[in-house]
Amino acid sequence: MNELQNATYTTSEVVFSKTEILDDYKLICESRSVSLLGRKDVFMGRAKFGIFGDGKELAQVALSKVFRKGDFRSGYYRDQTLVTATEGMTWQHFFAQLYAHADIEHDIFSAGRSMNGHFGNPWIDQKGQWLDQSQLYNGVLDVSSTAGQMPRALGIAYASKLYKNLPELQHLKKFSNGGNEVCFATIGDASTSQGMFFETINAAAVLQVPLVVSVWDDGYGISVPVELQTAKSSISAVLAGFETDGQLKGFKIFVVKGWDYPELVKTYQLAAIEARDKHIPVLVHVTEMTQPQGHSASGSHERYKSKERLEWEKSFDCNLKFKNWILENDLACESELKDIELEADLVAKNARQKAWTEATKAIKDENKSSLDFLNKYIGLEPNNKTTLELHKQLSSDVNTFRKDGLKALKKILREIDPKHVLKTELVNLIKSKEERLQYLFSSHLYSEYESSPLKVKPVPAKYGLENMQVDGREIINRFFHATFERNPLVIALGEDVGHIGDVNQGFVGLQEKFGNLRITDTGIRETTIVGQGIGASMRGLRPIVEIQYFDYIYYALSILTDDLASLRYRSAGRQLAPLIIRTRGHRLEGIWHSGSPMAVMIHALRGMHVLVPRNFVKAAGFYNTLLKGDDPALVIEPLNSYRQKEKLPENLIDIHEPLGVCEVLKSGSDITIVTYGSMCKIVLEAAIELENLNISVEVIDVQTLLPFDINQDIFKSIKKTNRVIFADEDMPGGGSAYMMQQVLDNSDAYHYLDSKPVCLSAKAHRPAYGNDGDYFSKPNFENIVETTYAIMHEAHPTKYPSWQ
Repeated sequence: MNELQNATYTTSEVVFSKTEILDDYKLICESRSVSLLGRKDVFMGRAKFGIFGDGKELAQVALSKVFRKGDFRSGYYRDQTLVTATEGMTWQHFFAQLYAHADIEHDIFSAGRSMNGHFGNPWIDQKGQWLDQSQLYNGVLDVSSTAGQMPRALGIAYASKLYKNLPELQHLKKFSNGGNEVCFATIGDASTSQGMFFETINAAAVLQVPLVVSVWDDGYGISVPVELQTAKSSISAVLAGFETDGQLKGFKIFVVKGWDYPELVKTYQLAAIEARDKHIPVLVHVTEMTQPQGHSASGSHERYKSKERLEWEKSFDCNLKFKNWILENDLACESELKDIELEADLVAKNARQKAWTEATKAIKDENKSSLDFLNKYIGLEPNNKTTLELHKQLSSDVNTFRKDGLKALKKILREIDPKHVLKTELVNLIKSKEERLQYLFSSHLYSEYESSPLKVKPVPAKYGLENMQVDGREIINRFFHATFERNPLVIALGEDVGHIGDVNQGFVGLQEKFGNLRITDTGIRETTIVGQGIGASMRGLRPIVEIQYFDYIYYALSILTDDLASLRYRSAGRQLAPLIIRTRGHRLEGIWHSGSPMAVMIHALRGMHVLVPRNFVKAAGFYNTLLKGDDPALVIEPLNSYRQKEKLPENLIDIHEPLGVCEVLKSGSDITIVTYGSMCKIVLEAAIELENLNISVEVIDVQTLLPFDINQDIFKSIKKTNRVIFADEDMPGGGSAYMMQQVLDNSDAYHYLDSKPVCLSAKAHRPAYGNDGDYFSKPNFENIVETTYAIMHEAHPTKYPSWQ
């Protein structure tokens, strides 16, 4: 880092030194060389895809000068110059990611999981404990989805506001220096058309948080020009209404050309002062940028840019303009700059070669055991043409992969004599390879540390002699009061959670007690509500973010699946965001308040836990477990239980419910019914009716869908009853089908079934409104009784005669 990057700026004066300027020129030349070489690698077949930051170099150098330790980058896949300037990587690291080197020591960002241009730094150590973020140049591992970086950028900046204004957080020095941190978000101009961008701008203006948004404007979104993307062909013109006038809250807006070095440096100094010192959000619209190689390695920009535009881009290339500025100001001569350019080329080429050598060596080392086995097999079977050809292919230096060594062994396995002397060795070698390589690409979907919520010791509810019964809403309200009292890291935000205490009164009285920064009302903006929570949880806080009704979660689904759920996985376990999403569902009424499409969440949110408590004692226990752990989760509270009576435990605030553990609500011997949430009450009522029909039903509440039945309790029940129904309110092929698949595939329960397993789900449409609409759209008491009886009739027609 140079001197200016560590300085504290109090004025808008710009001071340069020749050394600094030439260092900056060297960096942008290196970055350009890296981009050009990377594109060649894609065309040579060394990499599957490439996307680069050429044309954006100079603005990123200017930004880096005000990027301090403790700050965050929430950017996108063209930020290679900024990341390198802020000590986030070497060029060898850059090429290692391009080559998908599946080793965290080489692809230090994702261990081969993310395509190139996706950068971030580790936030936790090898034991899963937080590192000192205040001493790091922080970056969230990027997402490819356009504008997906914006909602969490809001939350990262929002955390600075909380750290600045909440006295109870002042001791957390590893996460903040008094709220002095800025979140620098970067985005391409075309992506500003996304709703997530506009929602973030509005929310940041309302909240007044230290967010600096840099828009790299090169005039195109792949092939679509700006006049077809943005009103007035200018995002800064469009957002002029958000600009603060000194009286009304809003954004500070700067417009600067992407090739003007002194103005870029001056602009970012001013932007940093506004954000860091005053907590005023800033938009920096960087115009007249170029993209010398087009959008990516997947196509050429000559197809859609005019000759005039292409010529303009050559003339206004930021690297060339910077070079001319240096020469015009007599800061260096042509020969000095030529030497710098040659050195930069050499640096890039050496980094590329080292990364390629290491990446190919790792593959060869992995495949050596396969080659060793092939050599041994050939020694015994020298005329086997298949083996000889496999050996030749695997020995080749041309684009071999780890999979090739495993595929070769599996081909031999399909052909080898079952009694061959090497058969057992082959089987064991394949097994060990599969386990190792599968872990290489499938680990860290969830926490693998001692801090995992799966390792939290269960504490059951305890009840006294009085068995006091209260409404469910009172139980969760008491729990939240106690939780916020004892854990200053816990905050809550969402629509109506503050002043009125949420629409179902779970937060009543909390804002009055803990203040509006701990319990915060928001606008109707689900995407950035979740983004606020994601960013805050990335900075050590424990947000509980509310989506008012389950069906509204679709507004935020893209960042939940692309960003939050994948964060730990895509960073190979080095970043986390333990956010809790609180919502309410089950047994709601109406097309947009059905509260039941679980399969969407199950499959979109792998990497999060999905919990479906049937009552509020259970919900409290799950919240406690999640707050002790470090994984993100979605908790779907049962709406119709807020006013249902529950026994109040003596130890409400200390209950810890285990994740993935089923509960048998009623024992039985004839048939098992598996369900969750509000369906538990209906199934239990039906089970009583079925007892009157001489059918003994075992009712199981799965409690959590992710994870699911880790102790295989459903399998144990099926072994006893030999029949099973999976029932829920999701559509056909949804949650009930998921539960059936989990049980049948993971435990081979079909061996113990004497009757066809049945899924009992809602109709194949969103539920109609009203009591009748609910009855005819979702499983009901009669459905359960009739379906169960029909299964028993088929098994014992005499004992259970047909009702038809």
